[in-house]
Amino acid sequence: MNQRQIQAFRQVMRHGSITVAAQALNVSQPAVSRLVAELERSLGFPLLVREGGKITPTAEAIEFEREVDHMYFGLERLAEIAREIKELRRASLYIATMPMVSFEILPRALKGFLSRHEGIRVTHNVHTSARIVDLVSSRQVELGITQTHGRRRDIDVVGSYRTYCVCVVTPDHPLARRALVTPNDLQDEKMVALAHHTLTANYVTRAFADANVRTDVTIESQPSYAACSLAAAGLGISIVDPMTVRVFGDVLVAIPFEPKIPFDFHLIKPGGVKLSRAAEAFAQNIIETLDSIPDTHFLSA
Repeated sequence: MNQRQIQAFRQVMRHGSITVAAQALNVSQPAVSRLVAELERSLGFPLLVREGGKITPTAEAIEFEREVDHMYFGLERLAEIAREIKELRRASLYIATMPMVSFEILPRALKGFLSRHEGIRVTHNVHTSARIVDLVSSRQVELGITQTHGRRRDIDVVGSYRTYCVCVVTPDHPLARRALVTPNDLQDEKMVALAHHTLTANYVTRAFADANVRTDVTIESQPSYAACSLAAAGLGISIVDPMTVRVFGDVLVAIPFEPKIPFDFHLIKPGGVKLSRAAEAFAQNIIETLDSIPDTHFLSA
């Protein structure tokens, strides 16, 4: 029993005619008759009753056809699944990002991406930068966006980006109308500082030290969203990334800060591993999204 014999039998049963089956298979009528006869010998029982130029399927043929159809249905389903995978209509994508990215950047990127690839299932988790690096390096997620990456061999940097932190105050604060804020402007002001272990906090501490300005840190908080929430409640002024502030709308006013405090973040993947086709397509999509964000600059990876 082979595939050609099964195909011939299936077409005969489908069309009820050896002649039509031969046309469907684009072979001669004797070839179809021979293939069915060979299948009968292989199976050990007749499939067709041939009388007066007509054929009638046996009961065994009808039973056998059910199983043949099941087999072909499975093959056709496999072919359809393969097409879905090829066309990126069937895949899973695992990504992890720090909170700042999850408010604006990621939703914009996913909206465009999933509108073109509706069958892809995305799992997105929000973590600290250190946790994201661990997840990517251990291959639990394919793509991560993190503020820190260090020099590690178990991750690859797909792209690096820089934006600059802003000073955030409530709209009724005297500084809200300023075009620029410096450390001297924040002398004796109550501050909501990011956690001391973050890169941003280190940059801010250095800026104030260089200006010989003592800060009055009343609250230390993490991440930027929490700091902004506290600032919005009037508990102090904070210096955070510019993207998180936009989530708060007119509740907070963002003012450029000098000296510039860089906020660098990176798109990373597992080291030495080829991305899945879905992850590769999404990486390109999020790069395009990042390139369209105002005041965000691409840095060489």
